[in-house]
Amino acid sequence: MLATRSPSTATMLRDGKASMSEKPQVPGTYLFGLEDSRLGYPLNKLFASFKAEQNRLDFQRDEAAYCDRFGVSADQRTAILDRDWTAMLDLGGSIFYVFKLAQLDKRSMQYLGGVFTGMTTEEFMDALKAGGRSFG
Repeated sequence: MLATRSPSTATMLRDGKASMSEKPQVPGTYLFGLEDSRLGYPLNKLFASFKAEQNRLDFQRDEAAYCDRFGVSADQRTAILDRDWTAMLDLGGSIFYVFKLAQLDKRSMQYLGGVFTGMTTEEFMDALKAGGRSFG
């Protein structure tokens, strides 16, 4: 059975069927849209700054102060300091930027995949080797 793709937020807005607060849902999948981008801008900007070695060193020296430099929300700050990877996505973090923090912590994409799917890293890797997730 083929899955049908939900209409985009832009399409729904144009058709008058949804507001910006009504985000399309795809079970088991994080969708990153315009609202997420706006919400996560300071968070993603902070993570993007890690491309410079001095910024990585500054972050490692005082993570809380570094968060304050970028004006992240209190919830985003807590998620960063607690390494609550799922909360970072829920608070507008783009996986491409969140992964920069994971790399700084010497964590792999497979580790994050396990976190986001409720598996250990090894279980996640075994699932990938077996062909990935099945959607029915």
